[in-house]
Amino acid sequence: MKRITVLLCDDHTVVREGLRLLLEKEADIQVVGEATNGQQSVRETKRLKPDVVLQDLAMPLLNGLEAARQIAKEVPSSKVLILSAYSDDAYIEHAVEAGAAGYLMKETAGDDLLRAIREIASGNAFFSPPIARRILKQWQDKFPNGSPIKSKTTKLTSRQTEVLQLIAEGYATKQIAGLLSLSIKTVEKHRQDLMNMLNIHNIASLTRYAVSSGVVESNRMTEASAAQDVRAPVARGTA
Repeated sequence: MKRITVLLCDDHTVVREGLRLLLEKEADIQVVGEATNGQQSVRETKRLKPDVVLQDLAMPLLNGLEAARQIAKEVPSSKVLILSAYSDDAYIEHAVEAGAAGYLMKETAGDDLLRAIREIASGNAFFSPPIARRILKQWQDKFPNGSPIKSKTTKLTSRQTEVLQLIAEGYATKQIAGLLSLSIKTVEKHRQDLMNMLNIHNIASLTRYAVSSGVVESNRMTEASAAQDVRAPVARGTA
């Protein structure tokens, strides 16, 4: 019997250990790797090509949604299952748009996780039941009398989303350039393009937009900023 291969992506060690213990009890599931940030999640998916990527949303360097988008584009054979404590409509909508095959709330994961992994590995989608009901209602609301309501959401490119997250997490221009293997001038151009597109003219407002649009979560921004203070005495927010 071919086992379902799974990549665990969460920046909390205790969460990964718990998931590994749960999954490795199943004869038809094999954990083949782990990732602690969004960039590593994408890299390890390319390397290991697992059947299912169990992806947390709140990941450093690259959030889980953008990681899911890159995986869906670059490794379409690997299906992403979002596992998150957040069940806000915005996060779910962004996850679906990013190409995730499922979205599971952490509080119900004990009941639904194994079923979700098996369903997604079989080519189906899976959402926590409360989320599935809300998705159905949202689609019904989007097509009143058969006529779709046009979205006014500003669409960012993958690179713009990466730059936006790192700005919101407090990284300076030089650090962002190093993390994304870009020149400083290119990062500055991306930042200016973001401000022009969003009609935002300062870093604080750009950061608030990143939080409100689900690019970065508020707790992640706080943790990242604190880590930045410890790692390097770089002036943040002025880069």
